[in-house]
Amino acid sequence: MPNNQTKALVQGSMMVALFTILMLISAYVPFIFIVALLFAPLPIAWYSANYKRSTSILVAIVGCILTTITSGISMLPFAFILGLVGVVMGNAIYLKKSKLYLFMSTGIANLLSMAIVYVAYVKLSGIDFISMSLEMARKNYEQSNEFAKNVTGQVAINPEQLEAMFKTIELTMPATITISAFFAAFIIITVNLPALKRLGVDVPKFAPFQNMRLPRSILWYYMIVLCINLFMRPEAGSTLDIIVLNVSYILWLLLILQGISFIHYFISKKGMPNGVKWVATLLAIPLSSFMILLGIVDLGFDVRSLVKGKTKE
Repeated sequence: MPNNQTKALVQGSMMVALFTILMLISAYVPFIFIVALLFAPLPIAWYSANYKRSTSILVAIVGCILTTITSGISMLPFAFILGLVGVVMGNAIYLKKSKLYLFMSTGIANLLSMAIVYVAYVKLSGIDFISMSLEMARKNYEQSNEFAKNVTGQVAINPEQLEAMFKTIELTMPATITISAFFAAFIIITVNLPALKRLGVDVPKFAPFQNMRLPRSILWYYMIVLCINLFMRPEAGSTLDIIVLNVSYILWLLLILQGISFIHYFISKKGMPNGVKWVATLLAIPLSSFMILLGIVDLGFDVRSLVKGKTKE
């Protein structure tokens, strides 16, 4: 037992030092700071994958404290977010959970930690940097419009359209932040899991993207949102309208991914080259409405078995 405690203490100290060094690099080395930030959760995740949650949280806290001392208070939010992500990633591996569970838990941890940092920053500084960024973008668009009017005599976008665009951006900010948090979590997982595997950690595996099947409950959520929009028609800017709008954006993205997954499945079963998959994925962006419909059909009907049957014939 003492030997195990000593080993945990030594390895914990090493992981804290490595985490602090990575945060230090991200703070002071301009060209590789993104790489350092992406790999910063790695030492915490490795430790969490080998030791229980309580000691892993302690290691992450010590790492945040040392990062603040060595890199300054401005790096504390990044250390907090990445440290928490590392703990959650490693704990999911420690508990032998699936990669889907690992992704969802890491995404939620990333989202919650970002929300905590944002609220704390606004409370302490009194500056809402999201509203400030939107206001700066609005001014830039207005200046571009004014420049276009002086040069060509016409505005690129009229004031009503500009106001509607920024109103939509403002209302859908929760969905944008949520999608960004989960996308960042996906990138971090994609980068760090192969490294953890090389370090001897038994990591879970994702099924191929072409075999992705979202829960069918997504269709019920989509139907509920459609019914609210068709029959209740919430007032613009109301709480219900904001909720429905943000949920709609998230559901649309999920259904687009499901549609692309079906296209990949179809291409694979027909024996087409992988380059066709890349072309189809790029075409999915302008054909998003069709991809949503394809995602609905793929979830609602067993079309994959039909494709599989025809391929066998």
